[in-house]
Amino acid sequence: MAQVLEFKLPDLGEGLTEAEIVRWLVEVGDVVAVDQPVVEVETAKAMVEVPCPYGGVITARFGEEGTELPVGAPLLTVAVGDPAAHSEGSGNVLVGYGTSEAPARRRRVRATTAAGAGTAADAADAANAANAANAATGATAARNGRAKAAEATTTLPARVAVPAPAPANGPVPVISPLVRKLARDNDVDLRELSGSGPDGLILRADVEGALRARAARLGTAPETVAPAPVALPSSPGSAAPPAEAAAVRVPLKGVRGAVADKLSRSRREIPDATCWVDADATELMRARAAMNAAGGPKISLLALLARICTAALARFPELNSFVDTGAREIVRLGQVHLGFAAQTERGLVVPVVRDAHTRDAESLTAEFARLTEAARTGTLTPGELTGGTFTLNNYGVFGVDGSTPIINHPEAAMLGVGRIAPKPWVHEGELAVRQVVQLSLTFDHRVCDGGTAGGFLRYVADCVEQPAVLLRTL
Repeated sequence: MAQVLEFKLPDLGEGLTEAEIVRWLVEVGDVVAVDQPVVEVETAKAMVEVPCPYGGVITARFGEEGTELPVGAPLLTVAVGDPAAHSEGSGNVLVGYGTSEAPARRRRVRATTAAGAGTAADAADAANAANAANAATGATAARNGRAKAAEATTTLPARVAVPAPAPANGPVPVISPLVRKLARDNDVDLRELSGSGPDGLILRADVEGALRARAARLGTAPETVAPAPVALPSSPGSAAPPAEAAAVRVPLKGVRGAVADKLSRSRREIPDATCWVDADATELMRARAAMNAAGGPKISLLALLARICTAALARFPELNSFVDTGAREIVRLGQVHLGFAAQTERGLVVPVVRDAHTRDAESLTAEFARLTEAARTGTLTPGELTGGTFTLNNYGVFGVDGSTPIINHPEAAMLGVGRIAPKPWVHEGELAVRQVVQLSLTFDHRVCDGGTAGGFLRYVADCVEQPAVLLRTL
């Protein structure tokens, strides 16, 4: 006897309590296998696919794309042919983690009912059609299907309804829910846009470009001619001031909301201080050029700075720690999980390189590249965005020299690196043009004093100016 099982948004872990539907991967009437991804959601940590623990026919979906759902809210219902085999499910529904078996190839099963029907009997017919395809003989399967359809019609919950199928060409690939909402609020049809992102991905700039083009067209249309100026009583004949542009409200949710909450908490709880120093990075740039000229994988500048950071933290472990406010203790950590700030279309994220202190420059370069690409595509898992112990912030990529960043709570420090630019510098007693960089260290004043912070920053600057200093700690 067919039975409809309800699949709810699972516990997402990492303290997450809600997620936003980015796009559905299945439609009503689709046959799904156990652990097949059915919906892509965006949490405050990452954009991930959620697998369904049941196998059967999708009978209903709850929530449109762009809808935010709390953990435990219904996602969809599945009509299964053998309740005993599927009532417990697979259990593999944790966001950001793989499933135990590969998803089977999907098949579409459409209920052939009159327009507007959408009843529980339609869902049962679809379930029985899937069961009939696997029966030993066609005649026996047909008889069994009709019998099960009659039973399922009386057992399905009355509240389950089958919405109309989505368009055949599926959802439009959009970089983030905020871009989808921008298009929806301004009546922009995403299917009419050509995305400028990878594989035709629609970016915010594409939607804004469509809005500007529409505004330009409307500005030349006869019906958009502005009304005649209205004379003010105090100044006869003068034109009225132009109407103020409407304020735009952007919801603080998803990645942007998580960043806002974390930065606010850092400002409230951490008494931070910042020190900085200018360093001559000419020799570091030459050393990198020599490494890359020797053949093999290219070494990134960020990887060299990360290697310098891990060596400095080995000498000054006070900065690789956090404060346990409840126990009033400073917890010094044995491993360096290095976070690095990455700016994406979805906002600022901080991926974490695990056990950075055990990696060489080549390994760090490869891991930075992998995590940066995952951040750009929004496929970072919660585990890749949490657990950092120290953060490296290369804000020089934005063309700025210095910054006083906010510490990534609950860490104790963050090293900032400005742009490397040619500047006048006294070198070996003479004025010369050298590649100069400004380094800054923002630190939690509870874990150390200025002497420790200054010693850490000076060691980093020495390694930048003379990379051979690193040989002492390798």
